[in-house]
Amino acid sequence: MKITLVTPADKGSRSGNRTTADRWAQILRKLRHRVEVVVDYDGAPARLMVAIHAWRSAAQIRRFKETYPDRPLVLCLSGTDIYRFQRSHPQETLRSMELADAIVCLHDLVGRAIPAEFARKLNVIRQSALPLKRVPPVKRSFEICVVGHLRDEKDPLRAAMAVRDVRESSKLKVIQLGKAHDEAWAASAEAQTASNPRYEWRGEVPYGQVRKMYARARAMVISSRMEGGANVISEAVVAGLPVIASAIDGNVGLLGIDYPGYFPLEDTVALRDLLLRAETEPEFLATLKRHGDRLAPGFAPARELAAWRDLIAKLK
Repeated sequence: MKITLVTPADKGSRSGNRTTADRWAQILRKLRHRVEVVVDYDGAPARLMVAIHAWRSAAQIRRFKETYPDRPLVLCLSGTDIYRFQRSHPQETLRSMELADAIVCLHDLVGRAIPAEFARKLNVIRQSALPLKRVPPVKRSFEICVVGHLRDEKDPLRAAMAVRDVRESSKLKVIQLGKAHDEAWAASAEAQTASNPRYEWRGEVPYGQVRKMYARARAMVISSRMEGGANVISEAVVAGLPVIASAIDGNVGLLGIDYPGYFPLEDTVALRDLLLRAETEPEFLATLKRHGDRLAPGFAPARELAAWRDLIAKLK
């Protein structure tokens, strides 16, 4: 089958939208489909469209459905679609949901955040990750990693602030990997690095270096204000890396309501307390890892592949 996959992120971008598009293209090709990844859809023939982002891809979605009204369209909701653009740009965002024959979401709690009439279209497909062998952590510090672009939705410097004033005897050190969304975020991260000896921003790095950090870090912090279902959680869980997360739907929908590693959104003190517990209470860190180990099979590549196979078969 010829499939057009639309993403708002250009080729070469390391944004979540482009990473998701490239990975899904690989999955669909494994299922023996012919896939073209585009940013601007020109009306070229396709038997099915997969569109990432309800608001940013709204024009492409509308053009496909006007050109091929009887052909199926799969819409993937981003975190900003679910938690921002439904309210700030409701006409385009909700129209995309209406036009979609199926809606893909990345975590279990999306259904309670979108209009009830679209819930019947929802298909949860968790983003998968490849296994990773752990290596001995460095001894001079207790490394905590933060992975992702520096932008407002991520509340990216929360971990840096949490370790800034910990007691002198602590070995906590936050290593942050990810591109700054703009110069203001870059300046903030550079200022933190210069003034906070327990924090280091390394900027955007090759994915191999990210995996090396997953392999040796003691834990990962995801402090986001909104998430559609972050792949960094999949990667950390499959790598056996304990996760400490803000208690938002996008994280809870992946880790489960009973996961013991949550802190209230934007609560620096609560995050500091969890990081100190991770450093000083081995059993707490082991508990987080055990929870992650139970979740890991849900992030297996074979499971993601099967979910796409089943969805497309249902739409044929």
